[in-house]
Amino acid sequence: MPHYDPALPLREARNRYFAANGLGEGGYEDKWVRFVVGPLRFAIPNTEGRVRAVRYHDLHHVVTGYATTWTGEGQIGAWEIASGCRDMIAAWVLNLYAMWIGLWISPRAIWQAFARGRHSRNLYGEPWSEALLDQSVGETRRSLALERETPRATLVDALGFATWSFAALALAALSSVPLALLVWAVAAAVR
Repeated sequence: MPHYDPALPLREARNRYFAANGLGEGGYEDKWVRFVVGPLRFAIPNTEGRVRAVRYHDLHHVVTGYATTWTGEGQIGAWEIASGCRDMIAAWVLNLYAMWIGLWISPRAIWQAFARGRHSRNLYGEPWSEALLDQSVGETRRSLALERETPRATLVDALGFATWSFAALALAALSSVPLALLVWAVAAAVR
């Protein structure tokens, strides 16, 4: 897991996170978000809702220490789901997809991140302000209850994990039908 000095302001830690992950200045102004899966290249619209959520999501990577690998994105997705995405629809949807991928790659790590999220908070409830970036990493971690060890998971945590895992699997299954139809239509048109 990446580690950022607790004394660093979030702004500086986020800039280091951007640099370490080749994210430029975060891409908040870009019209499209591009990503690569093996030999395939994809792009999704960088909607206002996504930008609103990803401003916090990037800071969550800094304070939780979850990487931007497939497993790390699954972990942060599970952590954000468990700690609550409030009114951020884009965060709920994107995190469920990330959690789904994480469940296939590293289910134990996803469970641990979910349990951690059930016993901590996130920044989604904070009004966005550039002043938020002046807080230190350590101060933010303390305010979100990330400095303490995650308590032992409860039955309620396990039931929540099962419920959200099912939701992630259902979302992936439902969205794969239109994708399969699109692939079939393109393949038929190419013939």
